[in-house]
Order: sequence, then structure tokens, then C-alpha cells
Amino acid sequence: MPVDGNDSTECDVDVGFVNHLYAVTYAVILIPGLITNVLALWVFYAYVKETKRAVIFMINLAVADLLQVLSLPLRIFYYLSHSWPFGQFLCMFCFYLKYVNMYASIFFLVCISVRRFLYLIYPFRFTDRRRVLDVYVSFAGWIVVCLSCLPFPLLRIGSQNVTVPNNLCFVDLPLMDIGIANSIITVTLAELFGFVTPLLIVVYCSWRTIMSLREPDSLCHDLGEKKKALKMILTCAVVFLICFAPYHISFPLDFLAKARKISSCSQRKAILTFHPVALCLASLNCCLDPVIYYFTTDEFKRRLSKQEIQDSTEMQIYCNEGFIKRECALEVLGTNRSIL
Repeated sequence: MPVDGNDSTECDVDVGFVNHLYAVTYAVILIPGLITNVLALWVFYAYVKETKRAVIFMINLAVADLLQVLSLPLRIFYYLSHSWPFGQFLCMFCFYLKYVNMYASIFFLVCISVRRFLYLIYPFRFTDRRRVLDVYVSFAGWIVVCLSCLPFPLLRIGSQNVTVPNNLCFVDLPLMDIGIANSIITVTLAELFGFVTPLLIVVYCSWRTIMSLREPDSLCHDLGEKKKALKMILTCAVVFLICFAPYHISFPLDFLAKARKISSCSQRKAILTFHPVALCLASLNCCLDPVIYYFTTDEFKRRLSKQEIQDSTEMQIYCNEGFIKRECALEVLGTNRSIL
């Protein structure tokens, strides 16, 4: 049933509500997101050579979150002032960063789950050479994510044949009409490869890790190590579901509502209201991702202590000077059995 102009206005979401929602959400996550991700990068940089368990992926996850956090002040300014004086390029770049952060976070959450699971099942196969492979996987992941997210800004830039004030940005920009068939294909591919497949991988890793707890004769005999791996993988799954499931549920519904394929006014308004909330939940991953490498291991918290960093530095100097190399190496090895 077609919707007339008056009904269309009544069924639209309250713009004031959306602007305040975005401004408040971004203001709340700005400082915690900045502090936790900078702190995480600092710790990872100091101890990257001591661990082989997913730390490369955690570094990339923190970088993705930090890029998103650095764009938040401009977003807050826009949603409070309802004006964008910084030019179209910066607008599109900030708009693009949001989706790059979301799908890069999804990619690296999956990589962390897979790496932690594989290290638990095959603990003797992961050497320094395998860690170099993590670097290559991360590099390839960034390329794929950046290329895959290009349609988000391009579909906004391509709609500039519509008369739009120069001071508008982000969600206020019109979306280019690429036809219903192309839109369905685009949404389906984004849902399948951006959410469904990663979710299945994380669920599988969680399930296999839980099953490994019941296998007494596995390669990894340390029950505590298994529980740490399970805690980390389940935390990845929880962050994944809290931040990204609502958005990918609302994404196709939002498309149908904006395409006027849903005739019910109340349903359209509910969908168009829920979608901004889902986008805000997706932005919360900047603060929730550090939970994975902070609260899932006592080792990370221990390494944040001043005394631990000082002891580690003194031990490294002692080793470099050549005193009792074998004993020093054994001590370092024993210190780092509980690794990320």
C-alpha cells in the first residue's frame, strides 16, 4: 500500500531524538574509548615479543577502535550544532571510518577467537613464523575491509544530484537510488559476509572450546589454560552479539522501511527509531573491545602495574648483558606461561 506525503512525515523518526542520541552516545564513549585503547596499545607494544597468542590481532583491533574514537569529536560537534563546516571530504572520511571500524572489529574479533582456539587445540604448532602469518592476515584483512566499506560513502557521494545544503553530513545525506534488485544484493552480501559467517565462526570456536574442557587427553593438559581460552572466546562472542547483532538485524529492516516496502506506519516508525539505537550499540565496541584483553586475563592486569614493568625492564637488561642466559631464559619462560 503506498504511503502519502503526510503519512510519510508522521511515520518518520524524530530527528531531534536521533541527534541527541548520537551526541550523548559519542560523548559517553569518547574518553573511555580513547584511554582504554591507547593504554592497550602501550601495553601491547611493550610486551608484543613475549606472546604468540592473538596479540597481533588485538593490536589491530585497538587501532581500529582508536581510529573511530578520534573521529567522535567531529561527530559530536555536528549532532549538537546541526552544522558541518569542515568540508565534504572530511565528512565522507569520518562517515567511512565508522563502517571500517565496525567491520574491522568484526574481522579481528573472529581472528582472536580462531587464534585462541587453535592455540588451545594445537599448542605446539604456533611459533614465531606463525606470528608473522598473523601480520599477513591482518594486512589482508585491512585491505578487504577498506575496499568492502567503500560503497557506504560512495552511495552518499553519488546522490549529490539531489539538492542538499552543504552543511549536512552523515545520516542526513541522501542515499543514491541503485534500484531494488541491486539494493537487495548489496544488503544480502553485507549480512552474509559481514555478520552471519563471522558469527558462525565465533560460535563454532566457542562450542569446540567448551567441548575441549571435557577431553582429558587433549594436547593441552592445563585446565586453567582451557578456561582462560574459553573466557576470552566467549567474551569475543558477547561483545560481537551486543555491538553488532542489533545493527545487522535492523539493517535490512531499515532498508525496507526507507524504501517504503513496509506499509504499516507504526512498524516503519519503530524500525527507523531502532536503527539509530543499533548504530549506537555498534559504536560501543570501542569501549567493550578492551574488555577482551583486560578482564579475560590476569596477566594483562599484572603487566599494567608499575612494578611489573620495572621488573621486566631490569630482567631484559640482565639478559642482554649475558649473565646466566639459561637461567634468565627459563625465568622469562616461566613468567610468561599465562599469556594473552
